[in-house]
Amino acid sequence: MVSREIRRRACAAIIGALALTALLAGCVPAAKDVSAAGHDRAAHVTRTHTPKATPSDLPTPSPTPTPVAPPNPAISHPATPEPVSTPVPSPILIPVPRGTVVAEGDVASPKGSIHFHFQMIANGDNTYIAQYSRFTSTLPVPVSVTLLEIAPRVGDGLTYHGVGDHLLGGATTSAAPTSSVSLGPGGQPSYLGTLVTYSSAPSGAIVPVEIRANKVLGVNSVHWKIPVRQSNVHPVDGGTRAFASGAMTSKTAAGAPRRYLVAPGDITSVVAERFGISIEDLIWLNKNLQVFGDQQYLYEGTTLNLDPDSL
Repeated sequence: MVSREIRRRACAAIIGALALTALLAGCVPAAKDVSAAGHDRAAHVTRTHTPKATPSDLPTPSPTPTPVAPPNPAISHPATPEPVSTPVPSPILIPVPRGTVVAEGDVASPKGSIHFHFQMIANGDNTYIAQYSRFTSTLPVPVSVTLLEIAPRVGDGLTYHGVGDHLLGGATTSAAPTSSVSLGPGGQPSYLGTLVTYSSAPSGAIVPVEIRANKVLGVNSVHWKIPVRQSNVHPVDGGTRAFASGAMTSKTAAGAPRRYLVAPGDITSVVAERFGISIEDLIWLNKNLQVFGDQQYLYEGTTLNLDPDSL
């Protein structure tokens, strides 16, 4: 009797457990679909990876645009050096030593009335003098000399008295004392290729027409032999580039840059960089260099000097 009751209770417990299991099974979510590879498809999401940009992938900044409108001369201003953290040596030019004779010759007028000797001599400070000696003349009028770039002809009337205009003297019976005259402020005088002898007769003097006031009496070439002056500025053309794209129009006898033609958009700092010199050097080579704008744009068509010996 007891054994039968125990079996009944055991069966009831088993049936209850099965019922509870079935009830709980209805609350459990369905199993997720798993691929043969064992990955959870519901959890798998395809993502797109965007690589980070490297410096070489970044766009190159556009250069500063060249001004479109022509510069207004009213806003021109002198070029100025940029501040630098490390001082650079100031540009220098070593003068031709004092007393160096850089040109010399003898003069005789076409009719033999005038004779003298001339020398062009360095003062040692980048200036020169013209020195005249052994002057003789049989003309009844005073005689003067001057240096010109363009030669006139004998018999012409002189309207411009050139550089180093100097009175030699009047009629002589013996050679006049040596005299000299300055050829002006610093600068190379070698462009003055002609020595002109002319009459300094008073205006209105009654003399033959060929020796009246300012009549050219003699024309002589001057052959200059000025030594190349040494400098610590040595331009070397590094090639065209943005903001320094002009042409080098001439070279020195040694092949160094001598003249540069400014192109549209050229800037002082970049032109100086192209030739391996400082802005201070560029300004020193081109006195009163005019620019416009904060970046110091140079005027298109301007010719820049790059040769220290041309100063």
